[in-house]
Amino acid sequence: MSIIRLTRATLAHAVMLAAVLLTLFPMLYAILVSTQTAQEYYRFPPNLLPGTGTLQNYQIAFDRAALLRLVFNTTFISLAVAAGKMILSVTAGFAFVYFDFRGKMFFFGLIFLTHMLPVPVRIVPTFQLMDQFGWVNTYWALTIPFFASATGTLLFRQLYMTIPPSLADAARIDGAGPLHFLWSIIIPISRTNLMALFLIEFIYMWNQYLWPLVIANAETTRVIQVGLKQLIATDAAVDWNIVMAGTVVAMVPPLIVLLLTQKSLVTGLSLFEEK
Repeated sequence: MSIIRLTRATLAHAVMLAAVLLTLFPMLYAILVSTQTAQEYYRFPPNLLPGTGTLQNYQIAFDRAALLRLVFNTTFISLAVAAGKMILSVTAGFAFVYFDFRGKMFFFGLIFLTHMLPVPVRIVPTFQLMDQFGWVNTYWALTIPFFASATGTLLFRQLYMTIPPSLADAARIDGAGPLHFLWSIIIPISRTNLMALFLIEFIYMWNQYLWPLVIANAETTRVIQVGLKQLIATDAAVDWNIVMAGTVVAMVPPLIVLLLTQKSLVTGLSLFEEK
């Protein structure tokens, strides 16, 4: 390898390493602060080394904000919404490809109109509807309004349109009904896309703040994004080391899900781009 090529490769790796460190710096700094005592955090110049208050900070964060309950609520809601979106997206995409019914394209267009109505726009009528149902401060209100997914419906409709029609004809000749065909053939084909959709929707729901803040003000249904606010005291001084400890705890479940499904996510996105 010539000196010029070696220099270019070294510079390219240095730039990429700098970009990675710059991207990770907020998270790394939050982790460092979560280990420091108040005296270590307010020291100037800032201390960029781990501190001595790790256990105390995390214990205070768990006690002050009931983090275990918040993590359980958020995990349950995120899992329920991700599972609901997977089921509805697969069945809707399957129906739009393998069934002929009147107004099919009209209803398909209506589904995409929902993209133009994000959560902040729908929040008042949705809250009124949930209130009429008596679902305020319940898991129903935190999950069911998020079950439908126009993106998921499009993803699986486009996937199923690439499957040869002869496969459905062969299954029909063998006596397989629609549900048997869906479960035995379509679902295994969709496994990679399902995992990718699950991860995206899980993290999307984990990061939801506005709707849970409006619809769930009881401690039994509060999510972690809202509960972290409890760690910020109302008086003058804010214990940022305690706040960062709670923030680090909030990052752990999505990180675990990401590590478990990373391979499927990359493969699913690659397949989706090829299509």
